[in-house]
Order: sequence, then structure tokens, then C-alpha cells
Amino acid sequence: MIGFAIRSFIAAGMLFLTVYSFYTGYWGWGISLIIPLALVILSFIYNENLAFTLNHMRSGNQDKAQRAINRITAPQYILSKRQRAYVIYMQALLNAQSLPHAKVEAMLRQAIQMGLKRGHDKAMARMHLAGICVQTGRRQEAITLLAEAKKMDDSGMLKDQIKMMQGQLQNAPSKNQMRMAQMMGGRKKMPKMR
Repeated sequence: MIGFAIRSFIAAGMLFLTVYSFYTGYWGWGISLIIPLALVILSFIYNENLAFTLNHMRSGNQDKAQRAINRITAPQYILSKRQRAYVIYMQALLNAQSLPHAKVEAMLRQAIQMGLKRGHDKAMARMHLAGICVQTGRRQEAITLLAEAKKMDDSGMLKDQIKMMQGQLQNAPSKNQMRMAQMMGGRKKMPKMR
């Protein structure tokens, strides 16, 4: 919120100086202030940490992408609704190993509800949700999510991963089997014969 207020004051001040320079006849100063003003206004439209994250993800550097996306702490104050959806989506994907499954699932569902723009992003979010559902024993929900992901993958980028997950779903234990294994304390090992 403080960063947003500072950027707002800087943008308003620069806009005033630019208009005043043109009004008083200092065209050189007015023209030279247009580029910094455009950069400040662009920072309202597109967050620099989100740009760094996408750039690092394209180059394959997951650690730097994770650090850049985790720098965005309060996206509701500085970003539009669609950009907030992408920030939450990227945070869920990049922090999936360190966060609990319930938190990642809530973040992905929130990103889907807020509205991801691209079809393959919607498909990727549903595919990750299906993976979480498989791990928690919700097989039917995972099948539904994978079917939705298959429909939304308009470019066919995730076709192989979806097929692989559908194959793994055949071998996944059901919720009842997982519950029985927990009640039995897991698989008991037989004592070795001497």
C-alpha cells in the first residue's frame, strides 16, 4: 500500500511538471519528462516483479522466479484483478514444494475463480489441482479436473502430461484405501527369520 501511494504521488507530480513545462513554453523539459512519466504509469499497469518472474521462468531459472514472485506481498493493493490471479497462480506453482497441499489448492482455486486469461494456464491450474486431489485420495474430483483441463488446453501443450496423469490415476489408491492404510498403521513388515 505504501509503494502504491508513493508511486501515485510521483506520477501526479511528474504529470503536473510535464503539463506545466509545456504550458510555460519549456518544450525540451516537457518532452524529456514524458519518458519517465510513461515508465511510472507503466508500473501501475504491469508489475516489475511479475515481469521478472515470467522472464526467469522462460529462461528456466526457477529459484530466481520464486524469489521475484515472493517479493509481491500485497497484490490486492497494487495490481488489477487479472494480474492478481496470475500472481496467486505463479506463487502456488513455484511454492508448491514448500507450502502444504491445502494452501496450494486454495491458492489455485482462488486464481481460477479470479480469472486466468489463457487456456493453457487454466488447464495447468486444473492439472495441478488434479494432482493434489490424487495425493489426498479424491479420485473422482481428479478425473473431473483432468477432463476440464483437457478441454481447456487449446494449444495442446499439456496433452502428454494429461495422458500421463490419467494413466497414473488408474493406479492411485482411493480415499477408502488410504484411510484403511492409515488405520492399519501402514504396511507391517514381517520379522526376519534367523
